[in-house]
Amino acid sequence: MLQRLQRLEDLEAIRRLKHRYLNACDRKDIEAIRSCFAAGDIHIDFGPIGLFRTREAFLAIYQALACHAAVIDLHHGANEEIDLVGTDEATATWALYYFNLDANSGLTRQLGGTYEDRYRRTDMGWQIVSSVARMHSAVVGRTLEDSQ
Repeated sequence: MLQRLQRLEDLEAIRRLKHRYLNACDRKDIEAIRSCFAAGDIHIDFGPIGLFRTREAFLAIYQALACHAAVIDLHHGANEEIDLVGTDEATATWALYYFNLDANSGLTRQLGGTYEDRYRRTDMGWQIVSSVARMHSAVVGRTLEDSQ
């Protein structure tokens, strides 16, 4: 019974971690994003955005690309399939829907894809140690008022 309860608590903690990460990206909360990833050597592969071996390297490019008042992002992760691998490791696949608006130019982007993540329980709780994002659809356009 205790093992089953711990499993449910771990699954919920991983869901909350991923949601905290996605919401922190939308809020451009660098410290919250940092806390979602383990310190030291990790693996982040976001395709054309880059391949990163530390959370600091990822945060540097994230700040350069996204941390502007005119950049509005909406990250949505759903349909998660989380597998616990032992007591302190887990993997998950998430569906991703991403919407981006550049308020200066009116350019919009809608992306669909998946995240393939690995998690580890650390002294800080569950953290991301690997995240691979693969996009399978993209729509680029302009806001309605800009297209008229």
